[in-house]
Amino acid sequence: MHDDRRLVEARLKRVLDERIRPAVYPESVPLEVAVWHAPGEPVPVAEGLAAEPEPIEVGARWGAPWGTSWFRGTGTVPEAWAGKTVEALLDLGFDENMPGFQCEGLVYRPDGTPVKGLNPRNQWVRIGAPVEGGEEVRLHIEAASNPVILDYHPFLPTQLGDKDTAGSEPQYTLTRMDLAVFDETVWQLVLDLEVLGELMHELPMDSARRWDIVRAVDRALDAIDLQDVNGTAAQARVRLETVLSEPAVPSAHRISAVGHAHIDSAWLWPLRETVRKVARTTSNMTALLEDEPEFVFAMSQAQQWAWVRDHRPEVWARVKKAVADGRFVPAGGMWVESDTNMPGSEAMARQFVHGKRFFLDEFGIENDEAWLPDTFGFAAGLPQIIKAAGSKWLLTQKISWSQTNKFPHHTFRWEGIDGTRIFTHFPPVDTYNCSMKGSEIAHAARNFKDKGVARHSLAPTGWGDGGGGTTREMIAKAARLRDLEGSATVVWETPAEFFEKAEAEYPEPPVWVGELYLELHRATLTSQAKTKQGNRRSEHLLREAELWAATAAVRAGFPYPYEELDRIWKTVLLHQFHDILPGSSIAWVHREARRTYERIAEELTGIIEAAQRALVGEGDRELVFNATPHTRAGIPAGGAGTPAVEGRTRLTPRPAGGHILDNGLLRVEIDGDGLVVSAYDIEADRETIAPGTAANLLQLHPDFPNMWDAWDVDEFYRNTVTDLTAADEVVPDGETAVRIVRTFGSSRVTQLLSLAPGERRLLLDTEVDWHETEKFLKLAFPLDVHAERYASETQFGHFHRPTHTNTSWEAAKFEACNHRFVHLEEPGWGVAVANDSTYGHDVTRTVRTDGDGGTTTTVRVSLLRAPRFPDPETDQGVHRFRHALIPGAGIGDAVREGWRINLPERRLTGADEVTPLVTVDQDAVVITAVKLADDGSGDVVVRLHEAHGGRARATLTAGFEGVDVVATDLLERPIEEPVPGNRVPLRLRPFQLVTLRFRRAESGV
Repeated sequence: MHDDRRLVEARLKRVLDERIRPAVYPESVPLEVAVWHAPGEPVPVAEGLAAEPEPIEVGARWGAPWGTSWFRGTGTVPEAWAGKTVEALLDLGFDENMPGFQCEGLVYRPDGTPVKGLNPRNQWVRIGAPVEGGEEVRLHIEAASNPVILDYHPFLPTQLGDKDTAGSEPQYTLTRMDLAVFDETVWQLVLDLEVLGELMHELPMDSARRWDIVRAVDRALDAIDLQDVNGTAAQARVRLETVLSEPAVPSAHRISAVGHAHIDSAWLWPLRETVRKVARTTSNMTALLEDEPEFVFAMSQAQQWAWVRDHRPEVWARVKKAVADGRFVPAGGMWVESDTNMPGSEAMARQFVHGKRFFLDEFGIENDEAWLPDTFGFAAGLPQIIKAAGSKWLLTQKISWSQTNKFPHHTFRWEGIDGTRIFTHFPPVDTYNCSMKGSEIAHAARNFKDKGVARHSLAPTGWGDGGGGTTREMIAKAARLRDLEGSATVVWETPAEFFEKAEAEYPEPPVWVGELYLELHRATLTSQAKTKQGNRRSEHLLREAELWAATAAVRAGFPYPYEELDRIWKTVLLHQFHDILPGSSIAWVHREARRTYERIAEELTGIIEAAQRALVGEGDRELVFNATPHTRAGIPAGGAGTPAVEGRTRLTPRPAGGHILDNGLLRVEIDGDGLVVSAYDIEADRETIAPGTAANLLQLHPDFPNMWDAWDVDEFYRNTVTDLTAADEVVPDGETAVRIVRTFGSSRVTQLLSLAPGERRLLLDTEVDWHETEKFLKLAFPLDVHAERYASETQFGHFHRPTHTNTSWEAAKFEACNHRFVHLEEPGWGVAVANDSTYGHDVTRTVRTDGDGGTTTTVRVSLLRAPRFPDPETDQGVHRFRHALIPGAGIGDAVREGWRINLPERRLTGADEVTPLVTVDQDAVVITAVKLADDGSGDVVVRLHEAHGGRARATLTAGFEGVDVVATDLLERPIEEPVPGNRVPLRLRPFQLVTLRFRRAESGV
């Protein structure tokens, strides 16, 4: 019997491949084809349709990398086909790769109406069902010759990732342009046999159900005349009716299929191409919704919806109708499916603000779910952001990619740093590109961790990454799996319908506390340093622009730049997409990102300077603006005045070689190699640097991961390290700094180590002219601190990670994310390392074998990598970083110094000091945003949180006449009753996030 099954499977495969599938289209005639190649970037649809094409034959090469070609296919339906279903078969030269990773097309009618997208799994266009015969056919195809970048094995460096280096060699061969008869009976037989064959393969060897299917398939194949498949397909289907009609057992696992097309907003294609990818996919999905009454399709990323609205109005009209029908579902409520590790507090909040508001404004739809199937891990601050946005559920799939530890749940409550819990589902199908294969459905049922207490899971169904979406074949398979013995049951549902059922059946699922760390793709915290710096700088410039513009609007009648800030925020949020900010896109994407960040910086600087000038007026008094949320050199947070500087720094020679910086608070010894061998906290009488070690140590590792070059760093990179101790130059630079120059390989590092008067922090400004390949550069701080855990800043707070590797879970976190600081402490004394633009780091500890046998805890900041795929020139060139070593720092000091290093003082001459628009009387309460309300009312919105990890009492005071104040959600909608006045007493739990809206008397609202 065992051999019988194998024989039937072998027989089924050959008959399907060689006879039945080819018989789906038994007759065909060629179309007459012509083509016009657009000379540069994509042209408007009307221009492409009006262009004069030249004849082209099937078999001809076409398509320079990143080019656009407009094909025109014309022909006549043969009279003899009257009464039959006819489709156009349009193969641009597709290979077997997934849709979205090669050439694509969008088909138009002559009047410019979009019909559907073309990709390897969707090459047909319906002409008529049935036809009358004699119809004239004229189709236009906007074809994108996007080159194949990803070939999986191996990842080879390629110049195809940028139009400036990709060349002009044609990429594709035009393969088929035909009209063909579509035999639906044969097509249905293919799906019958595929579903049963795949189910048969997944069932246990001794299962009676499996043998029922074996026999039925064998009989069906017997019924087919291999010389007349079309004439005998119906007989074969009859022999399968019984096994296809047997219902699933009542205890079968239940799968909610959600039509899906994960479209990376940029990755192996530029942003401009994603605009067209979305148009192709949405054209396909709206057409499929019209044909399939049970099908439901969900699309996330408000930015992609906006692209359709703004660039493809003819597609948008179809999308809006499908949304109104309740079957094309806005999902996720975020501007893009962003990275969630690196975006700062306000940026993460604004992802939901702008995403949810778009769907509310356009459709009146409130998203209850966050939808992030492909994001590379989730920061511990995210749950309360989701809740504060008015949402309550989260879906992700990527955690299944973890390489070391298997996540123990598929449905659970995820608890964030403030105690907020979000009902979370992680689909056991282990893909966000489910195609309804039997192996996928069986895996989902077997893999589901919550058997016995829950029975529901979700399957995002459709081709993704590069788009494509659900196909009619997937829908046909799902119909057969709706209630089929031996299989999980499948039903099309919206995300909300799934979550409501899942939460109802499992009201008390297990709880996972802390970050959802992805044990993979750790190098995305470092790759493409300038993209990361652009993001960090833009986030803080936006804070400044909102703060000073709001202050100037209230105090000086300054016109608040609503439209400009809205546009810039959306641009920054777009670039936080999980393949842009993580540095895993092609060179074109990052080249454009650098230019975009430069434009953003220029525009925001202009807003800041104009607002500050409106505040201080004309005068010759030097004033310093403090945009941090803490008092700085006597200047209040959010104000401007004259700084108070006390003390001085002495720079003296070090007897053993090198230099000493001493300001009365810290004494820093820099040896003759430019290494920090001592950072002595004078007040605490405590050394910071571990005995026998040195900080400011640059370390170089080989960096050639097993896979996913730009994404991954594998732990074995640590096996080989070169300490860059040799210095070309170690000399004084003014009265408070030492300049160090090193060269290694083809690169050069210039550093300025400075200790300002009155500051308990050593600043390290590092410039790297980087020209290495497949190397990883770290900056090490070995500290004389015994700590079993350390604090790493995340959104609206910080998160503790262990410094030990007791279990495989801790060991797997050998590279992790922080925002502006990491902090380590023993009771009563700690150290912080702050940064202005880096995210990746590692913390390790060792026991010293000499001296006092104490513990050395080493913080290493990740500076630069040099992977060759997908961008072969990743990070080549000049980079500038700023870090600070803060001895004696408590957690409050770490928070404050993190803000200070990212928001340097701004100096301006004027007449008047500036008092803050709002003040808070407790340092543990940090104001992250001061702005005017998005609705244009003139109300002042303040967002704040408890930042030290403890309980806090404080009073927030508005420096203007307020009518009343109300607590709101992130979208500035009231969640409590307003209270009169302009003073708000606060009692906050650890890391609690609060948004307050002050109504001003002057606003007249």
